[in-house]
Amino acid sequence: MIELFYNTSEQCSKITTELYSTSFSSAIKLLHKSLRTPIYNIYGFVRFADEIVDTFHEYNKQELLAEFKIETYNAIKRGISLNPILQSFQTTVNQYKIDTHLIDAFFTSMEFDLSKSNYDSKGYNDYIYGSAEVVGLMCLFVFCEGNEEEYKKLKPSAQSLGAAFQKVNFLRDVKADYQQLSRTYFPDVDFNNFTSSMKNKIEADIAKDFEHAYTGILQLPSKARFGVYVAYKYYLSLFKKIKKTQPTKILETRIRIPDYYKAFILAKAGVRTQLNIL
Repeated sequence: MIELFYNTSEQCSKITTELYSTSFSSAIKLLHKSLRTPIYNIYGFVRFADEIVDTFHEYNKQELLAEFKIETYNAIKRGISLNPILQSFQTTVNQYKIDTHLIDAFFTSMEFDLSKSNYDSKGYNDYIYGSAEVVGLMCLFVFCEGNEEEYKKLKPSAQSLGAAFQKVNFLRDVKADYQQLSRTYFPDVDFNNFTSSMKNKIEADIAKDFEHAYTGILQLPSKARFGVYVAYKYYLSLFKKIKKTQPTKILETRIRIPDYYKAFILAKAGVRTQLNIL
């Protein structure tokens, strides 16, 4: 009954997604049923790697991440793993033929988090690519279901969406990243003197990413479009709230979107979809 093992592993990835991110898990549930499990599998993998570098402070993070990396590639090569998160991830990687160069870039960014605390422009862009854009591209492999032409067409906008999400996360999590983890991702930004000018420059860059991402969302396969659109609207609403927040407040609190407003976003997105006016 190896199917029971497969199902158990996939349930672990689903539970991980639901416990760590209510926004993403809600959006995933809006995808076509056939797409939900592989996206849960990707998120579970990404979440576990991120946990190693962000929260396992009492352990040897370098050693744990190196082991996780080796186990990931072994799982993909063998087609099986006793780690349920890696088992479900390798299933998705092999089923959808996800480019392993994306996984390489992801681990490079996770390794940056173990040693780098400040970034220049190139390092910042490299980190964004490996930590966020490639995750969007992994999901795009699933959404396109083997259609290479469609993947190539949508690749730039998928990268923009991943970048927008990550940059919003950076602004939302400045308090934790800077004060607790001593990380500053944004180049040429001094959070001891975080000005409106600095914040506006970051926000202008994020706005461009969101604008470019939206054009790609409209062209996504119908199975994926609504779920991705809702995730986009969640983050766009968070971004708008951050824009209204004073720079000093960004350093004092973590900005959130309340559940009732997420429900409103979902309902509004559903109406717009029915009226075909996304």
